[in-house]
Amino acid sequence: MKVLLTGSNGLLGQKLVALLREQPGVALVATSRGPNRLADLYPDLPYRTMDVTNAAQVQLLLAQEQPTHVIHTAAMTNVDECELNHAACWLQNVTAVANLADACAQHDIHLTHLSTDFVFSGEAGPLAEDAVPAPINFYGESKLAAEQLVQASAGRWAIARTVLVYGVAHHYGRTNLVLWVRDSLLAGKPIKVVSDQWRTPTLAEDLAQGCWLLARQAAQGVYHLSSDELLTPYAMALRVAAHFGLNAGLIEKVDASTFSQPARRPARTGFLIGKAQRDLGYQPHTFAEGIALVSAQSDAESKKNPPG
Repeated sequence: MKVLLTGSNGLLGQKLVALLREQPGVALVATSRGPNRLADLYPDLPYRTMDVTNAAQVQLLLAQEQPTHVIHTAAMTNVDECELNHAACWLQNVTAVANLADACAQHDIHLTHLSTDFVFSGEAGPLAEDAVPAPINFYGESKLAAEQLVQASAGRWAIARTVLVYGVAHHYGRTNLVLWVRDSLLAGKPIKVVSDQWRTPTLAEDLAQGCWLLARQAAQGVYHLSSDELLTPYAMALRVAAHFGLNAGLIEKVDASTFSQPARRPARTGFLIGKAQRDLGYQPHTFAEGIALVSAQSDAESKKNPPG
């Protein structure tokens, strides 16, 4: 089994690299657009630069490497940036998927494609895989279009939808809800957190495990991968404050109308994950376990990269 991974520099990509390196009988090729952020951690990691929006590059690299499986994690995921720049969003989230789906079908490569809860309107969560998508922002529209391309392809494929991913990554500038709350409270900074949105937050390690299970079993179809705890961001923030012993009085409970963001957010998503549990043996951490893991990893990362 040989896995070619896109987006290896991102949060999920890094977790997949760590996981796949441990699997016996699995060869891994990591790809991303820029330099390899994991070179200091894994000097022997086979790494190739690939721009997934370039069809010729995708065809050439897949023909050269001849993977049996592709796990596609690369995407433009900043929801407001997608709303403000439709062309860039479509190129990275739809054109790139068309390139990969075509090449995978041509070379009989199993494709695991990452998607999102934002393909849904947010009126009726938590949702099963057969819920009808109805995105309310351009990011969701682009991800739904990509799903439809994958489903229409002649190849073998699985789609993994996920929700509000959090975790610690190496040399990675972007934050997520757990780290943002912790770091803001550590700095004594008041924060506003919404209490009228609902999600099933996903630990990055759990999502990586789910993607690996899909690839390993060459699963076919759509799977929902998240935790099974439906929480508001405000409730999550309170749990983060409690875990780290920080001042929850700095957390202001607000509703979504407080923020003027370019893209609308679905009010209530979250996933029912019974299918992944039954078919794949997928077993996610609880949110409390996830926070504890993030805490331990961020301490270890700080020691590897001390300030200054």
